[in-house]
Amino acid sequence: MTTRRQILAASLALGASAAPLPALAQRWPSQPIRIVVPYPAGGGSDIVARILAEPLREELGQPVVVDNRVGAGGLIGSEAVARAAPDGHTLLLTAGALAIAPSVIRNLSFSPQRDLTGVALLAVVPLLIVVRPESPLRSMADLLALIRARGSDVSYASFGIATPPHLVGERIGQEAGRAMTHVPYRGGAQAMPDILSGAVDVALLDAVSMTPHVTSGRLRALAITGTQRSTALPGLPTLAEAGVPFEAVGWHGVFAPARTPPEVLARLNAAFVRALALPRVRDAIIAGGSIPIEPPLDLAAWNARFNADVEAWGRVARAARIEVE
Repeated sequence: MTTRRQILAASLALGASAAPLPALAQRWPSQPIRIVVPYPAGGGSDIVARILAEPLREELGQPVVVDNRVGAGGLIGSEAVARAAPDGHTLLLTAGALAIAPSVIRNLSFSPQRDLTGVALLAVVPLLIVVRPESPLRSMADLLALIRARGSDVSYASFGIATPPHLVGERIGQEAGRAMTHVPYRGGAQAMPDILSGAVDVALLDAVSMTPHVTSGRLRALAITGTQRSTALPGLPTLAEAGVPFEAVGWHGVFAPARTPPEVLARLNAAFVRALALPRVRDAIIAGGSIPIEPPLDLAAWNARFNADVEAWGRVARAARIEVE
């Protein structure tokens, strides 16, 4: 028989379990903040994290530590944050491939949409569709016509399987009605010799590092991904303007474990927005290969954009039947 003492004890236990969230929000942050980057040191996400660490320390009054948890194409570090305590002291700073993972990874061990929540979109990483200067291709219309005529005989370079450049290449092929042959490289520097020699017909590489090659005449650009034209190449159309309706773009963004208190998420978002507004931060992010987001997104807008990206990349991946272990 349940006694009044047992009932009282159970009630107190329930009250104790419910109480910490508001209290946590009031005293947060109470310890160093760890930003998990699921990629190696020196990569795009790592560069952005290290640029922001000191401004965030100034904003939040606690040390900010960058922790590279590498493996499985970014999934090991991402899952570690998804399983972390939702107290606002462990964050994930990762790349746009996280929005692709649910559609291409077989038996994904966590759900980015269910187990993580967006904190801030920091920067975008638009891609340039480029060819060598001697190429007969002068527009996306030329490329689409070539794909329709030659199909898989047309090759394109990217910096990895199931990355945004890979899927954008597939989306271009879907618009043409025939698939190109994907040739993955470790990065733009590794792909450049084959682009210039004509070993690959076209390449999809990050806009920041490739723009100097376009302005110098070493490469010719056919389009840029995303919703905005490049200020450095104002005459270059976006991919959608050039005849391939697709607006998703690579990015660097911050996530926290699901169930992190809303008050903590709001304070984190505000801290990242203030840090991004600093000229020294913006200049360093651009120098590191990304474009700071403007205007900044609030929590609702960032989560809505992430969900839209998951859907957009998923449609391309399913149509192309891309699946990785």
